[in-house]
Amino acid sequence: MIATRSSSPDVAVIGMGRTGCSVARFLTARGIEFVAFDEKLKALPEDIHAQLHSGKLSGRVLKKFSRLIVSPGIPWHHPALEEAHASGVELIGDLDLFRENFAGDLLGVTGTNGKSTVVHLMGQILEVLPGGVEVGGNIGVPMLEMLDKEKPSPRAVLELSSFQLERCRGIHPHWAVLLNIQPDHADMHADMAEYEAAKVRLFEQQGQGDIAMLPLDEHWNDLAWRLGERGVYVRRFGPVSDFGQADAGLFGEPGARHIFWTSDGGKNQVAIDQVRVRGEHQHINLAVAAQAASDSDVSQSVIAEALTAFRGLDHRLRYVGKVAGKAWYDDSKATNPDAAVAALNSFDKVIWICGGLTKGLDLMPMLPDVQKHVGLALVIGVDTRPFAALLEESGVPYLVVTNIDEAVAQAGRSSLALPVLLSPAAASMDQFRDYADRGRCFCDAVVALETTS
Repeated sequence: MIATRSSSPDVAVIGMGRTGCSVARFLTARGIEFVAFDEKLKALPEDIHAQLHSGKLSGRVLKKFSRLIVSPGIPWHHPALEEAHASGVELIGDLDLFRENFAGDLLGVTGTNGKSTVVHLMGQILEVLPGGVEVGGNIGVPMLEMLDKEKPSPRAVLELSSFQLERCRGIHPHWAVLLNIQPDHADMHADMAEYEAAKVRLFEQQGQGDIAMLPLDEHWNDLAWRLGERGVYVRRFGPVSDFGQADAGLFGEPGARHIFWTSDGGKNQVAIDQVRVRGEHQHINLAVAAQAASDSDVSQSVIAEALTAFRGLDHRLRYVGKVAGKAWYDDSKATNPDAAVAALNSFDKVIWICGGLTKGLDLMPMLPDVQKHVGLALVIGVDTRPFAALLEESGVPYLVVTNIDEAVAQAGRSSLALPVLLSPAAASMDQFRDYADRGRCFCDAVVALETTS
């Protein structure tokens, strides 16, 4: 039993990973005492001085606090949190603390896939503005660390997950985009409806003078109408057959497509063959970032130059090199079927390295894309059965291999003169620390293959 006294800290930080530690440092710098909880952690970093309780969270204990600051990795429906909340305890996340303490212009980016690419490119382009830009949230710098700079930027771009948004009482970005909704993290929510509701909370506080960007899909028409009724300027984006159908996106026929975005002077465009990143989904991400920069008054020439210079992010359909007569691509960030399908559709045919933790997601909707674009599949992961079932049904030849090193070796030995694509369509934690670790192991194996081929 953990006893609490009236003189004890009234705030608890739940989950002491990267975000929880940033919250702890933020509170310490402001003289706010707190107690830390983590179901796995046994010790805090040396620079964080607080009482730590390890082991299973207890609602009986947590409801003795008045405020719980919950890290994104802790499910919002954790029984201990629900018990505490039912007794009147306030539950918030780091986003609320940021909202309470940041006075500048906020640009918010959410969605299942593509957030990091859009945020990273937005940060690169907006840096040319007076005072620059802070970039963080679910990417790079924890958002609270932005507030501890001696002279913070007058603007910030935040990558925001559904976990951060669902536990925020009311963020108000003056510019916001929802890139897509796909069933990747729905397992951390009650259902897809709740997952989507968490994402669209990004727009709840927007009003007159704010800008919202939504996909062109008709699914978002009702939200676009509701935002417009509140005075929000709604922009739509996606692939189109002519400029007039959207504010930003892709247009033109295959082989002659252009990225486009809107400014006061009309439409601006860059030809696909002038940019370095590959894949329609990546090109749409570039269009969204260009629109954000244009809406922030960055010059059109600077935007166009940034698009053509951008090389993409690590592990996101990134070209590794040409080894053993084949081009190799690292798309380890494709942790769900939709992301992998987008990558497959960026090629005619590939040797596909796939597999990992499916998190219960149905792979069968990938069937037509696998049949069309995969010449040979190499399956990694602890449980290969879901991918084997998909490939059996597709009729595509495949091999179940023990690990990613063997997958690279088999791909290198294949007589097929095709690019090799690591786009797993699954999470990585069955064999790796995270998707980045998986991607690094893939790249290392490709380099090793080069030295032996």
